[in-house]
Amino acid sequence: MTKIPPLDLTQQYKTIQGEVEAAVLNILASGAYIGGDAVTGFERQFADYIGTSEAVSCNSGTDALYLALRALDIGPGDEVITTPFTFFATAETISAVGAKPVFVDIEAKSFNLDLDLVEAAITSRTKAIMPVHLFGNPVDMVRLGAIAQRHNLFVIEDAAQAAGAEWQGQKVGSWGHVGCFSFFPTKNLGACGDGGCVTTNDAAIAEKITMLRQHGMRQRYYHEAFGVTSRLDGLQAAILSIKLKHLDQWNEQRRAIASRYGQLLAEVPGILPPQPTADGMAVWHQYTLRVQPCGASLRCQEQPCGDDAKANVSANCRDWLKEKLAAQDVISMIYYPVPLHLQVVYQDLGLGEGSFPVTEQAAREVLSLPMFPELLSEQQDEVVAAIQQAASALMA
Repeated sequence: MTKIPPLDLTQQYKTIQGEVEAAVLNILASGAYIGGDAVTGFERQFADYIGTSEAVSCNSGTDALYLALRALDIGPGDEVITTPFTFFATAETISAVGAKPVFVDIEAKSFNLDLDLVEAAITSRTKAIMPVHLFGNPVDMVRLGAIAQRHNLFVIEDAAQAAGAEWQGQKVGSWGHVGCFSFFPTKNLGACGDGGCVTTNDAAIAEKITMLRQHGMRQRYYHEAFGVTSRLDGLQAAILSIKLKHLDQWNEQRRAIASRYGQLLAEVPGILPPQPTADGMAVWHQYTLRVQPCGASLRCQEQPCGDDAKANVSANCRDWLKEKLAAQDVISMIYYPVPLHLQVVYQDLGLGEGSFPVTEQAAREVLSLPMFPELLSEQQDEVVAAIQQAASALMA
């Protein structure tokens, strides 16, 4: 068996190599390395794609979240409701502006914010809700938007993993006051370096983000706020413009791969394939399944958990399976092993084990399989065969 990686960017590059190399050479010859027509052109294209009037590019998805929070004047004394099951940047940027992240548990099936629990977390200090379209699976933005409207709250969509995803036919990043995207190379729409973007239908918000991303300047050398340096360079913008033309096709290939995974894994004991929501169109940034804990339908024959380790039985089985797959040259990933409320930097929130049980269980059970548009059916078959072989050894 040839090693099957979680992601292979070289295969994608081969399909667009000629276009990319020509565009990069044009930028190098133009001398417009920061700003310029390539950047403004991509911003216009991305806004049109998402369905917003404005798109402001920046240096990263993390900066997109930070700049959005700053533009909405969220800071010390404010609270922002979000999920504890996501990449650290989601909560980190809330803390970076001086606000407090208020975590709400997730839904077991979607891994997204549990909207049944959101209103109970709203206080007089709540300023915004920051949903995360995790793994490319969209949040119910109709319902979330109604909650935010009832309480006069901003909605900041963390769409870092969800470029092209839709809820009821409308793209994520166009529902909230702002949408925040990452163009890190591993993303569905990835640059050949770092990059990010904020989308909005509010011209005043876009103007403020533009000002903040360049040292708080609207006019050169006249500073009205403490900003940052957060720019998308011309080379990355040119590459992203090319990739954007292919994004829908790549996302469709991801959906086909996810559907086939679901069919092949449906009868594997102890494996729970992901279940996307009916009204959403996921883009499958990750294909993340659950490995059932011991006592359900799996039991580790080689390293039994025992009654004294019941709190960790899920992780033990999941980690055992991950190792077995690696031995078969199938490389899987764990997103995310430690929920945000249990990270050392958030100990001051006083949220220990058991605060968010659904999140904590997910962190012990999730395993992401190889997922990229160019993944071959033969490779999928090898992935599933390795899982089946390991599962048969784990069956009680």
